[in-house]
Amino acid sequence: MAKVTCGLIQMALKGDAATMGPDQIRDRMIEAHIPFIESAGKQGVQVLCFQEVFTQPYFCPSQDRKWYAAAEAIPNGPTTRLMQEYAKKYSMVIVVPIYEEAMTGVYYNTAAVIDADGSYLGKYRKTHIPQVDPGFYEKFFFKPGDLGYPVFQTAYLKLGVYICYDRHFPEGWRALALNGAEYIVNPSATVAGLSKYLWELEQPASAAANGVFIGAINRIGREKPWADKMGEFYGSSYIVNPRGAIEAQASYDRDELLVHAIDLDMIREVRNTWQFFRDRRPETYKILTER
Repeated sequence: MAKVTCGLIQMALKGDAATMGPDQIRDRMIEAHIPFIESAGKQGVQVLCFQEVFTQPYFCPSQDRKWYAAAEAIPNGPTTRLMQEYAKKYSMVIVVPIYEEAMTGVYYNTAAVIDADGSYLGKYRKTHIPQVDPGFYEKFFFKPGDLGYPVFQTAYLKLGVYICYDRHFPEGWRALALNGAEYIVNPSATVAGLSKYLWELEQPASAAANGVFIGAINRIGREKPWADKMGEFYGSSYIVNPRGAIEAQASYDRDELLVHAIDLDMIREVRNTWQFFRDRRPETYKILTER
């Protein structure tokens, strides 16, 4: 069996975004993540992923320009460089979702992908940017991604990334699978309410439709000063297999490292049973891009 040990880290915000700046919160969030990263390495995790914009609060309810200062360069910013050190130390692939500054005034919601030898493989920029009440005012902060749907050949598997709101769009899941992804991570910031019932519906459906493993990561807790507007992030991070069955799941409300081994042989087994890729009819799908 071709087993790969995967890890997901979900975490509450450390600090108060009403009184602290981006640099202070970044320092606290990284400090809080390091013991979990170390634990993942000691447990033999081979592919590790954090939550969406993991070094910061989910600041999109604010429309406050101070959060532009949270953005940093990829791969030459401090967070990516630090995670390259941990990747090399533990021979661990790390997916690093952070706020990216491409140039002054141009910012993306991005995930850097670092290979097990510490080398930088590339990045994915969130494609679909929401503007949804209450509080998901992401167009104020993020430019839509322009890198397509890259798949990264890591030391252990072929890895794809989709970010939060992206998950509502089935086309990207399919593109990643067609590009060869075996495991797709979806770092998120999702609150109880409007989309909670979709949390354990869409990603298992996408895993089954595309014959891939998916790791879904969410943050936890109520983040000041926007808690009354946004509600509660509910964790419940999980790993789902190509049959659409959730194999392992984290808690609702605790900082947690979820560790689980996936069996890549299941991808071939499932795809040889459900011939969705053979039976596709792309010549009939033109309407999807014409409208």
